[in-house]
Amino acid sequence: MNIEIARFNMIEQQIRPWEVLDPAILSLLATVRREDFVPPAMRALAFVDTQVPLLPGEPDGPRMLEPKQEARLLQELQVQRHEKVLEIGTGSGFMAALLAHRAMQVHTLECRPELVRMARDSLRRNGIANVSVHEVSAAAGARGLPGEAPFDAIVLSGSVAEVPPVLLTQLKVGGRLVAVVGELPMMRARLFKRVGDAAWSDIDLFDTVAPRLAGFNERTRFHF
Repeated sequence: MNIEIARFNMIEQQIRPWEVLDPAILSLLATVRREDFVPPAMRALAFVDTQVPLLPGEPDGPRMLEPKQEARLLQELQVQRHEKVLEIGTGSGFMAALLAHRAMQVHTLECRPELVRMARDSLRRNGIANVSVHEVSAAAGARGLPGEAPFDAIVLSGSVAEVPPVLLTQLKVGGRLVAVVGELPMMRARLFKRVGDAAWSDIDLFDTVAPRLAGFNERTRFHF
């Protein structure tokens, strides 16, 4: 496989058609080595339009989002160079790597020790020094990182039934949070903005599906 051709095709055939047109984002995706954040056994899938399993023997376990989803979420978040960002669901560390090139500081939370090690190793090999990978329990991850709040931007790298208010309160006024919200068979990427001390706005961005993040509550169902 010619990696550079595969990378070019990923951008032109998957990412651009998903309305990712920001030149800075496209340039970033052309330079950050996605293949370095994929398990060696899955390297052939690094540029394929699919979710990549991250742990051996767990095909339904933690997965890396499709390239087009990562790119679109990054574009919608509009991270600026002076900003501090929180990611929940580090996975392989690739989204954290992308965020690191856009932000001043990135904190990312992960509950699987194997993924914490993988992400730290990959980030170090790629010379990325402005990311702190925190190993937390799943329940703690769903509560964010209040000790480092407030954040300019928060990204949930996976889906949730609903965004906990405790995460929204960790945004600065003017801060943004992007998440995939809902249930199968169809979820929606949603952008939240803090518009006041106790006020938030939200808009739906696009329909999609993403793996569930551990530790977040599901919606209560009533039975009669």
